[in-house]
Amino acid sequence: MDGDVMIAGFFPLYTLGTDRSNSDSSLDEAKKLFVFKYYQLVLALAFAVEEINKNSKFLHNMTLGFDVYNADLRGWSAFKNPFIWLSGHKTIPNYTCMAESKFVAVIAGTSGMTSAEIGTLLELYRFPQLTFGAFDPALSDHGKFHSLYQMSPKDTSLAIAMVSLLLHFSWNWVGLLISEDENVLRILAELREKIYKSRICIAFDHVIPGSSMTQVFNMMAIQNEINKSSANVLIIYDDTSLEWLPEQIFDMAMSEVSYNIYNAVYAVAHALHEMLLHQTEEATMGNGRWMVPSPAQMHPFLKNIQFHNLAGDQVILNEERKLEAEYDILNIWNFPEGLEIKMKIGKFSTYAPYGHQLSVSKDMIEWAIGATETPRSVCSESCAPGFRKSFQGGKAICCFDCTPCLNNEISNRTGMEGMATTTTAAAAAAAADMEQCMKCPDHQYANKKRTQCLPKAASFLAHDEPLGMGLVCMALCLSTFTALILGVFLKYQDIPIVKANNLALSFILLISLIFCFLCSLLFIGCPNIVTCILQQITFGVVFTVAVSTVLAKTVTVVLAFKATSPGRRMRWLLVSGAPNFIIPICTLIQVTLCGLWLGTSPPFVDTDAHSEYGHAIILCNKGSLTAVYCVLGYLVFLALTSFTVAYLARNLPDTFNEAKFLTFSMLVFCSVWVTFLPVYHSAKGKVMVAVEVFSILSSSAGLLGCIFVPKCYIILIRPERISLHGFKGKMHTGRNESS
Repeated sequence: MDGDVMIAGFFPLYTLGTDRSNSDSSLDEAKKLFVFKYYQLVLALAFAVEEINKNSKFLHNMTLGFDVYNADLRGWSAFKNPFIWLSGHKTIPNYTCMAESKFVAVIAGTSGMTSAEIGTLLELYRFPQLTFGAFDPALSDHGKFHSLYQMSPKDTSLAIAMVSLLLHFSWNWVGLLISEDENVLRILAELREKIYKSRICIAFDHVIPGSSMTQVFNMMAIQNEINKSSANVLIIYDDTSLEWLPEQIFDMAMSEVSYNIYNAVYAVAHALHEMLLHQTEEATMGNGRWMVPSPAQMHPFLKNIQFHNLAGDQVILNEERKLEAEYDILNIWNFPEGLEIKMKIGKFSTYAPYGHQLSVSKDMIEWAIGATETPRSVCSESCAPGFRKSFQGGKAICCFDCTPCLNNEISNRTGMEGMATTTTAAAAAAAADMEQCMKCPDHQYANKKRTQCLPKAASFLAHDEPLGMGLVCMALCLSTFTALILGVFLKYQDIPIVKANNLALSFILLISLIFCFLCSLLFIGCPNIVTCILQQITFGVVFTVAVSTVLAKTVTVVLAFKATSPGRRMRWLLVSGAPNFIIPICTLIQVTLCGLWLGTSPPFVDTDAHSEYGHAIILCNKGSLTAVYCVLGYLVFLALTSFTVAYLARNLPDTFNEAKFLTFSMLVFCSVWVTFLPVYHSAKGKVMVAVEVFSILSSSAGLLGCIFVPKCYIILIRPERISLHGFKGKMHTGRNESS
């Protein structure tokens, strides 16, 4: 089409195909044909030129025209027609035998490679080239391609769009099939990066070299791999040789290319229009004729072109201001069979708010015949709540086994969100299909399904539960029984068996035992700072008084039988009451130790969240272990000393002698606490406290029973044995019998 100003179009007008319509013809005899599949490109160019020429308000009295040339994509042949167009001769470059040229721009480039090859030639003449293929960052090198303009929007978001679509349908196991093209390989690199960052796995990938994509579905090796793979999603990307595509896909691709050609023609027209407005007063008009501008004069105007086409879309040639591409998501409806209607079901736009860039209408999607739900394409199904991913060695991260969470760990989004209110928001961000189970906080525990963290119930040895109630009753009964024995001793304090071995020491021992029984009540109930301090201090001091009293009584027995001769020092010690000083001295030492304990690291209320499932045990932390060992060690020292002295005095004459009873009482006392230590350290929770309370009651009852119960038995049941004569008679009778 002739015009005042011309545009040259280099399109791949035809490809070489084979006619197999005749079923009788063999492959070798098949007729070779030129297959014209790119006629839409010429139609788009012609339509845009005619539309501009019909617009009387555009370009005024100028008309556009065009010449169309075939663009051969076979290496060196790509320069053939551009040489002919430039010089009128195919063998002599940089020479023209044609008249003055009216061409101001070239529209070319189905691929980046074609655009680069033609652009290298056109750059010598600073001839503007407007490419209509996919956006190629390699062509953005303005030092190398100063005269090249890409019509396609920036295609830098394609990988993000594809990954967003995969994530939308929860597809993480896909195959890749791509052609070997510089631009495609660049897209592939970006796609791989986005895929791996999104934890999507590639089941298999094939790069088809050259233009052999027509053979893709005839290659048995690839077909077998596709059929054997568990991936149900296949990503196919190709930027050249579109003839291999199914007709409906080809038409879709051509519509985009045709649209770019349409915009390219309008870009040239707008640049010419701007030149006309700026040069009306210059000498470009001579003798009333329009002087065709040189191609180099077009560049300043093309670089600044920015307009809205008739469809309302903005067109910008300056790559610094060029818009990002927006992608339509199409679904081919094939029902009834053969309909093959392309339906827009969604869109991806980088200009939408983050998280809303992809929009898909699932109700409009028509899957394969017979399928009503979104197809699954995963290597391993998601782990159920309560399980975590366990990756298989040497396999992709999308392939895993599911392993149950450990105790007190959960895996469930709902459980994580609930836990976030009490711990950190980071825990709630974990997905239900988790690689690591999340540990419940100390004050919570995991349910049996390991899907939710539940609040732990407070646990302590309470008064109203059977164990606590039984220990309270035992302590009160024993303290009451001790008080009754004290009353009996007060009533019969004048008889010899009561007065023997220092009546005052007996009273002190009985009173200290009452407090020993009652101090066990401090261990029962919900601990607080006061009871925690009183537990250990009261226990240490009261038991020190009791054991030191036993030691004083034992020393009294020894002195009583060693002081048989008048004037001896032993008799003076006994008469002066020296054994009574044992109690205050021993007690003062223990009080000093307890004071140091309180001053350095006193007991405090603590929580044990791990020993008992589902419960947080409230207990008293003893604070300084060194102080605990010092207090207990001192008690052990007193007990062993009392036992040793009593044991040495066990064979003294029986009349009024408590040595055997004292020996046996201290044996019981030491046995209880020796047994207590391993049991205490092996117990947990409220059982541990119960063991300590029981040990206190048992050891105190041992002292009470071994020392005072035999005397009460004689006083109340066998009073005839109270008199000194009775004891002497018994002793005499025993000697006669033994003799």
